[in-house]
Parts: sequence; structure tokens; C-alpha cells
Amino acid sequence: MKFIINREQFLPPLQQIVAVIEKKQTMPILSNVLLVLTENNLVLTGTDLEIQLVASMPIENKDFARITVPARKLLDICKLLPNDAEIKFEQQNDKVRIISGRGRFSLSTLPAEDYPEFSESAVEHQFSIHAGNLKKALEKTVFCMANQDFRYYLNGLMLNISNSRIKLVASDGHRLSVFEDALETAVGYEARIIIPRKGVVELGRMLDDSDLDVAVDFSSNNIRITLPNLVFSAKLVDARYPDFNRVFQQDFNEPVLISRQLLKDALARVAILSNEKFKGVSFDISESSLKISTHNPEHEEAEEELSIEYQGEPLTIAFNVQYLIDAVTNLDSEDVILTIASNQSSCIVEEPVSQAYKFIVMPMRL
Repeated sequence: MKFIINREQFLPPLQQIVAVIEKKQTMPILSNVLLVLTENNLVLTGTDLEIQLVASMPIENKDFARITVPARKLLDICKLLPNDAEIKFEQQNDKVRIISGRGRFSLSTLPAEDYPEFSESAVEHQFSIHAGNLKKALEKTVFCMANQDFRYYLNGLMLNISNSRIKLVASDGHRLSVFEDALETAVGYEARIIIPRKGVVELGRMLDDSDLDVAVDFSSNNIRITLPNLVFSAKLVDARYPDFNRVFQQDFNEPVLISRQLLKDALARVAILSNEKFKGVSFDISESSLKISTHNPEHEEAEEELSIEYQGEPLTIAFNVQYLIDAVTNLDSEDVILTIASNQSSCIVEEPVSQAYKFIVMPMRL
């Protein structure tokens, strides 16, 4: 194997590949990146057997070769090289020499034949979506995913395709976010899958060009997302996502209309003196005002009062202040609507006009 490539061409896809590779691996070869050299093309592959990323780039070359190189060491070397540096790769037995300027580096390799193959089942469904729309949907929901929850189906994102509609749902059991949008082309089927947490995070990093069209293929076991020069694959969570629609199928109090920015700023100030562990704040809602208050074990207190539009009965309810800040921050409108269930089991946070994004937060006891 012998080829030359510019640092600016090689570094960005290498960084994306290394993000997929776990620092601690049960198989040493999984700490390596697979380099496959074909005629005028170089392909990089990284996997942890649950997620795989494949990046390709054009280079001037006539050779055919395969090799695996320690991923993080290679990345660290390339990051510290000067901008626009030319990098020369030469394989010498079980080593690969990296030459750039006056620098010489020799890395150990492992046989490419031992690199595990990422298992994928046959594609059952496919659709396409603008990268910008998919990235927005992820940003509106990803923060609600659980992390290492024993209910493993919550450690991911539910993707629901229903003919011409796409819906993304995430929840950690205390809050839930739903984002719905239209597909440009009706697909004629309905399907639900759960993408694992790590896959969702890495996918969000990939979608940096909002003008691209993204091809999505999936089965009951795998999902594959294809971008120009980049292919992302992930194994799906084998579980059934809870029926979240029941949250909306109950009686609710009259809605509360309030300025989004005023509410966000008030919550941020009150949060300073909330209990560091539970982050609880109390809402006292009356016809024209919302009083937000909190206290902590040091007997410190905070209170803010805001003008609202509300036609219902007075009520008092408490929430985790960080959950509300996250929800309000992700809205795009000037105002926000809070709709509390009659039995005070949940609160819907949404925009007055657009119904694309809804956030549900469960109350807490203070």
C-alpha cells in the first residue's frame, strides 16, 4: 500500500470515523480503522459492531490494498500536522509509515482479513429527506433520550413513518418530546423503529450540510443512511416503544399563553436557588399571572411573577426546572402555550401556531 493525500481531505472523514470507535474494545482490531485502497478511491471504515461509518474519498491511485491502523493514534498525528500538509502512507510488512514534511511515524497494523464484517439484513423500507429537516428533528428530540436506563427501549429515538409523515419521539420516562414533519414523497407504508442513543448522536454530527438529500433504508434490524461519500449504519433496538399517544388523550385545563423569552429568563434566574439535586420549582397559576418560586436546603428562596393569558381555575403544580428550560429553548415562536392535564399528571409545552413540536413534562412533588 502506498498513497499520498492532503491533510484537509483526509482529516474530516477520519474524525467522523473515530467518533464511532469505542476507546475500550473487547477485540483489539475494533480500535483500528480499516483503509481500503482501490483505483482512484480510498475508503475508511470504523465500527463497534453496533454502529458503522464508511467514508470514501477520491485520490490518485492505481493500487489495490487493505490494512487496519490504530484509529486514535492516526487521528492524533493528522490533527497535529500543519494545514494543507501532504501525508504519504507506505506499508512495510506489519507496519505503516506515515511521512509528512520532515516527520516520520511508524504505526503497527493488524490484518484487514480479520476486520469483522458489519451484519445487515435485507432492506425492507426506504425514504428520502432533506438533511436540514432531519437534523432539526433530531435537535428537537435528542435531549429527551434516556441514558443507560434499564428500560432499554428508552435509550434511543423512536422513528415513525406513516405514508407522507415522519415522527420522531424521545423520552426518559420523566419528559417526552415529539417532532412531526411531512415527507416530500408519500411512501405508502407505516413502520416504527428505535435507533440506539449512540447512533442518534453520531447521526446528528454527520448532518452538517442542510441542503443535501439523505437516503434512508431500514429493516426490522438495521438502518442505513447514505450521504455523499458517507454511509452510516446501525443496529436497531429490538423492542416496542410505549404508546405515548395516551398522554394527549385526556382532559386538560385551559391553556396558559406566555412570552417564551420572559418565561425562559425567569426560569433560568429561579433555577439558581433551586435544590441542586431535584431542581424543583413551583408554578402558582391564576387568571392573569404566573408565580414561579423555589427554595433549597440552605433556606434560600427565589420568586418571579409573570403576566399570562389564562381563563381557567387557579392551580398549583411543580416541575423540574431544567426540563422546562430545555423545552422552551427548543421552541421557535415568540410565545409558548402550557396546557396542564386536569389530573395534573402532565403538562404539554408547545407553540401557539405550529404543531410540529410538542414537549411533555411530568410534574414533581416538592
